[in-house]
Amino acid sequence: MKINRLLEITLILLNKKSVTAQELADRFNVSTRTIYRDVDELSGAGVPVFTNKGSGGGISLVEYR
Repeated sequence: MKINRLLEITLILLNKKSVTAQELADRFNVSTRTIYRDVDELSGAGVPVFTNKGSGGGISLVEYR
């Protein structure tokens, strides 16, 4: 179910500094494109999520200090 996946992605990001789209896709048995759509949806809902491209990149939450 999509809402469960969105919630789990948020929880994973709260517990990890960064995670790749491929790691999330493998965990939820979906495509990386689906993960990027989910990230866009989370961002649209106000979750402070962003992506970094390239080596060492990934999906993470904005850190507030």
